[in-house]
Amino acid sequence: MDFCIVSVRVLNRYENCKYTGEKEYIETQTHDLTDLEEIIHILRNHCPWDKAQTLETLKTTMADESNEVLDAIDNDDADNLCEELGDVLLQLVFMADIAAEKGLFTMDDVIQGISDKMIRRHPHVFGDVVVHSEQEIHDIWKQVKAKEKNEKASRQKRRLYSLDISKCI
Repeated sequence: MDFCIVSVRVLNRYENCKYTGEKEYIETQTHDLTDLEEIIHILRNHCPWDKAQTLETLKTTMADESNEVLDAIDNDDADNLCEELGDVLLQLVFMADIAAEKGLFTMDDVIQGISDKMIRRHPHVFGDVVVHSEQEIHDIWKQVKAKEKNEKASRQKRRLYSLDISKCI
């Protein structure tokens, strides 16, 4: 009787997690936003838990981390506030990376959008509007925000209308 001995190796999904890229990331080095974006991207590709996350699964974590920021402010705890703001930033970068993977938008889009919004909502700083009180600043903010809301609603209506037309073609 002939026997064939076969070696069976069960693959562990955690076995090939190690990042072996060109850039080395060391905990105590100084890091910036670009580094954080790269670290998150690496985690999405190498850590099974991070890879499994979705925008939906991160909702609770974002809410929890945001509440921890509020608690740190309430407790006047600067060290904890710094840590918790970092946790919120992590969630923002994490969610933007997931969105980029889906082709929805990138972190650059997020930064561009919020920068444009802040410039638009502060014409007394970045434009030629003159204000004489904090109330005027608040009124301008509300006017700009209302205009943005109307423009967004118009864009959504046009998008829906174009979808309806495309169904007819």
